[in-house]
Order: sequence, then structure tokens, then C-alpha cells
Amino acid sequence: MNPAGHDRPILAFGAHPDDIEFGCGAILAAEASRSHFAHFVIGSRGESGTHGTPAQRIDEAKHAAQVLDATIEFVELGGDARITATLERVLALAAIIRRMRPQLVFAPTVTKNQHPDHIAVGTMVRDAARLARYGGLPELAESAPHAIGTLFGYAITAEAEPAGVTPLVVDASPPETVERWKAAMDAHVSQSRTRNYTELQLTRARLYGLRAGTEYAWPVWPDESLVVDSVQPFTRSARRF
Repeated sequence: MNPAGHDRPILAFGAHPDDIEFGCGAILAAEASRSHFAHFVIGSRGESGTHGTPAQRIDEAKHAAQVLDATIEFVELGGDARITATLERVLALAAIIRRMRPQLVFAPTVTKNQHPDHIAVGTMVRDAARLARYGGLPELAESAPHAIGTLFGYAITAEAEPAGVTPLVVDASPPETVERWKAAMDAHVSQSRTRNYTELQLTRARLYGLRAGTEYAWPVWPDESLVVDSVQPFTRSARRF
């Protein structure tokens, strides 16, 4: 159960302790301002990173989650720089989906030009979301089947953005959203020793915002076509005709 009492939080998966904040933290900050909270599932403790110990990385991730009013858990997927997709791990993630019963799920894109752990987690989450629906799997017999609403892929780096695919762009302009997102990224102190990743992501968000006619914006890529009841809410687009 999340802090606001909603029984279906947004479910966000990351391979490393900072992936979610840098990859889709702007959107989760915006949703937190609307009392829509998230649960983070992290697949490693940053064991292979050049900077920061696993204990430090865990503390930073917990702090960042708190900033975004999110809950957090860590799962064993093979370890940092060793995450590979296996049926056993897919089923473990499917069990989490069944337990949390989300409508919205976020995971890394599976574009090749990025850390292989991101690709592995994105692939496993996609497969887990499908398997979570099936009632006949004996490994998941202790929980009821669950079908999510939408799986969104997030790009931690610009290189991980799917080529030739139009993203859904979310307005992240409100100052409260920007400050909350920035604070969540800044919580990962160990990762900013050699490069200002917070400024890098804010610059990406500013560029998307300029394209969309707003201050800041952030893209995500639906895994499948979105289905809506009416086109009437869609009165804004990034292209000004």
C-alpha cells in the first residue's frame, strides 16, 4: 500500500540504484504532485560501479525514493553488470507485478546502444508483464493473475531513445516537479563525482520542453499502441502547425 492509500501505485523497474530517477524521475515527480505514487524495484546494488559502495548506493536510492514519495525494494537479478534474462527471474518480476497490481509500469527501453543491464531488465519486465496475466503458471499459483494497463519504456541516456519512434511527451514544467526531480537525482551523490548527470538530464528535459512549447518535458515510449475512449483530451502536441 502506498502513502496515499492507493492500492495500485505506478510500478517502476530499474537495473541500478539510480536508473529510475534519471530515466523517468521527471514523470514520477509530476505524478507524486498529483498524489499518484510509485513503487521502485531495483535489480542490483551498483556492485560493479567505479564510484560508491553498494551500501552507499542503497542509501542514496532509498533517499531518492523518499523524495519522490515512493516505496522501494531490491531484487536479485544476477548483480550489477551481470544481469541476464532468465525464466526464473522473469517469473520473479511477474510475481511482483501480481503483488503490486499496477496499471502503469515503467522499465528501461531495450535499445541496444546502452548498458546491457538496462536491456536485460527492460526485456524481462516486458516478458513478466505478459506472464503475470496467465492463470495456469504453477510458479505463480500463490497469486491471482493481473493484466497491467500500459508498459512505458524510459531512456536513461539519449542513446537509449528508440530511433524512429514517436514518444509520449509529458509536461514536467511546474517548479515543484522540477525541484523534486532534481533533488531525487542529486541524492545519488556518488555518481556525480566525474560528471554532472543531473544537469545532463535537465538539459535533455529542457530540449524536449522547447520542442513541446513548454519549460521542461520528458519522453517515454509505450510498448504497444495506446487505446483511449476519446480523442478530445489530446489538444496539445509538440509540433506547432
